[in-house]
Amino acid sequence: MSELNSLERVLALLDVFTEDRLEWTPDELMAELGYSRPTLYRYLKTLKEAGFLTSMPTGGFTLGPRVVEMDFLMRKSDTLVLYAQPFLESFAAEYPCAALLVRWYGTKQLVVASECTTPGHENEYPRGRPLPLARGATSRAIMAYMTRRKLQAHIEANLSEMAGIGLGSTVEDVMDELRKVRRRGFAFSHGDVTREMTGIASPIFDGGSSPVATFCITIYTERTTPELIDRIGRRVCEVSAGLSAKLAENRLAASA
Repeated sequence: MSELNSLERVLALLDVFTEDRLEWTPDELMAELGYSRPTLYRYLKTLKEAGFLTSMPTGGFTLGPRVVEMDFLMRKSDTLVLYAQPFLESFAAEYPCAALLVRWYGTKQLVVASECTTPGHENEYPRGRPLPLARGATSRAIMAYMTRRKLQAHIEANLSEMAGIGLGSTVEDVMDELRKVRRRGFAFSHGDVTREMTGIASPIFDGGSSPVATFCITIYTERTTPELIDRIGRRVCEVSAGLSAKLAENRLAASA
């Protein structure tokens, strides 16, 4: 087995831990991943000794303290989070809303920073919480700037879900809606992720042509008007453009 293949298998083991499944026994892991017992126990031993996994009295395993340590380091080193934090706080102070910074990586969307002043929803958008790939303003803001090839594959894989939230019943229907997002500069959606909430999001770039993140505001739908959505949307666009410019400057400076 190649070194790369072994690394991919170790990472796949870590990927099984989710919000819905926080603990796994060795037998469950073997059934889920198809690893032999000797291979699995070798990986478990390595990850436990490195602090990425912790064994439980029940005989299962959960994520370990090294994950917390790395999150602490990421908070101090992620320039996008550092740049965005004042804007998150500013929006949350002005509106009863959740202001979110959402990273896009691989095929995942993850909240990496948030400030929430929305009564009843303070704990729904914490750092580390994944967001749906095919629903919500953050997803639309990202999809609007995907290459056609990647976008078509993404739509085809999630078309039934997109049709269920009114994005369209065909690939071209969805693409038409996303072209409107691109022309507008920001996406908005009502109740796609949380039933009574409206999301407003704009993409963030780091000097490339594909977004790396989104800046998003969620606010109670009953409090919104078309004028408010447009006003917040334009401000979200300004923040995202400013953050994009800073990241592009960093990239340029690093390559000089």
